[in-house]
Amino acid sequence: MRARQLLAMLFVGALLTGGAACASRDDSRIVVTTNILGDVVNEIVGDEAEVSVLMKPNADPHSFAISAREAHTMQTADLVVYNGLGLEEGVLRHVESAKAEGVHTVEVGARIDSMEYQDGDAAGLPDPHFWTDLERVVTAVGLLADEIIEHVDGVDARAVRERAEAYAKRVGELDADLARRFAAIPPERRVLVTNHHVFGYLADRYDFTIIGAIIPSGTTLASPSSSDLASLVTAIRTHRVPAIFVDTSQPARLAEVLVSEADINVKVIALYSESLSEADGGAPSYLAMMRFNTEAIIGGLSG
Repeated sequence: MRARQLLAMLFVGALLTGGAACASRDDSRIVVTTNILGDVVNEIVGDEAEVSVLMKPNADPHSFAISAREAHTMQTADLVVYNGLGLEEGVLRHVESAKAEGVHTVEVGARIDSMEYQDGDAAGLPDPHFWTDLERVVTAVGLLADEIIEHVDGVDARAVRERAEAYAKRVGELDADLARRFAAIPPERRVLVTNHHVFGYLADRYDFTIIGAIIPSGTTLASPSSSDLASLVTAIRTHRVPAIFVDTSQPARLAEVLVSEADINVKVIALYSESLSEADGGAPSYLAMMRFNTEAIIGGLSG
């Protein structure tokens, strides 16, 4: 009789232990599409939940794809965080599939007072590149903390809130530093030409003028016409643009050919505008990326 009672107690104990494990924070999962938002979410969450980031370092957010296993991970997550506003063109259908399975999703770009493209093929459409404005990222941090606390089981709400507030403070301090440093560039030299339209938020926040883009679109999947390139060369000469900024995830060949063929004295400078780097690269985190880009922009426009 005692043996039976002991076995029953062990069996019930195993069930209770298994149930507790299922509800533990070790099984709480957040899936994030882009590595920029992935870094932000990791800063907020710490070790309160597992964070899976789909986009690899140095990838292009407009064209990266995911595996069937990663798609399944999205459908079994507590929360899916995505940039939205059309950015992750190869992954959005998987976000919709996860949503159809009942997974809570948050489209960050749609929740932070987004801007529209002002010109080019995408004029009038929402611009998804909000992370180049650190003030909007501070807003996103608060939003994400709320979503994580509400929808991810097992997290310590107080710990998440404290981490979010500390991180938001660091982002705000960097924002103030960037504003001060960019303001030191003479207004006539505060001009930007990029490989595609990616710095609308940065220009609005820090008082830059966007002269144009090699690909006059909000996506790298578009391509320029000969008339687009001719108009850009004219604008570069008119405004005496000293540098063209291209993304590290995209080949700089088109910009280099443009400079060579048009015979213009313009530097081609690489930025981490849409993706973080590997851990040993120039932009292993969001804040490091913004610092790297700031130094590169100031150097390119001041030299």
